[in-house]
Amino acid sequence: MPKMKSVKGAVKRFKVKKNGTVKRGTAFRSHILTKQDSQTRRGQNSPKTVAKVDAKNIKAMIS
Repeated sequence: MPKMKSVKGAVKRFKVKKNGTVKRGTAFRSHILTKQDSQTRRGQNSPKTVAKVDAKNIKAMIS
């Protein structure tokens, strides 16, 4: 039986932390940030994790 290939789009978007949670990026961070207020932009700087419900599927896609 051949090995399963990882989903390259998921590999580029997610990282698994040491404690097992999955790190993700934030939406609406690419350009035209002048329309957002500073509180929104500050909130987008903080690290985000994936919900537990989705983490299992993402880990399967990565490995």
